[in-house]
Amino acid sequence: MMRKKQEKDDAKSLTLVEHLTELRKRLIYSSVVLIVSVFVSYNFSEVIVRYIIDIAPNINFVFIAPAELLLSYVKIAVISGFVVSAPFLILQIWIFVSPGLKKKEKRTIATSLFVGGIFFIAGVVFAFLVVLPIMLQFFMGFQIEEIEEMISFSSYLTFVINTLLSFGIIFELPIIMVILTRFRIISVSFIKKNRKYTILIIFIVAAILTPPEVITQILLAVPMILLFEVGVLFASLIERKEKKKKAELDDN
Repeated sequence: MMRKKQEKDDAKSLTLVEHLTELRKRLIYSSVVLIVSVFVSYNFSEVIVRYIIDIAPNINFVFIAPAELLLSYVKIAVISGFVVSAPFLILQIWIFVSPGLKKKEKRTIATSLFVGGIFFIAGVVFAFLVVLPIMLQFFMGFQIEEIEEMISFSSYLTFVINTLLSFGIIFELPIIMVILTRFRIISVSFIKKNRKYTILIIFIVAAILTPPEVITQILLAVPMILLFEVGVLFASLIERKEKKKKAELDDN
């Protein structure tokens, strides 16, 4: 009996060692790809900087510290490196985690990651092409003759990055709604019941983030409302499918 217990403990230890070895391997692969991506991205930092500056053609940027521009290039390289290597990093996490997941869980997570990635990219593109130009035009409208504008590039870069990330996350709203519904944290009926309050909150947020002009507020609010409705549609389809499956099981 003691021998069987010892064999069982050895098997558990072996499994733990195998998991740690696999984790170490995935971390090494991810680190190498990330570092290479950062170094490669650094070579394109100047090109990216020019794209970012083109959003605000009427602003002359300055740098107020000797290393400010270099650090901005490094920041761009690191963020670009993460973006470029993100699919590989996610794949490594998936390879490590997926053996312990059920088939249904694998399908749900894989679909959420894929669709979530598309929505995140859509949010970033929308912010870059539409939102940023409007916000810059609004903020630069606050000028008086006695104060001369001197905008450092590092502060401008931080503003751009925060805006892009914010809208990337905002565009994840449908995925978040689907996940909350999937795990029965909220129901579709609750979402639909409170739709008018949600739309009101969206318009309030749009009014805060945009200039005091109706057109720009609508320009931001409409995509957010559409995202909300897409989330309601996805959540409804999933809930309906689960109810149908449950009814079939009850009949059997």
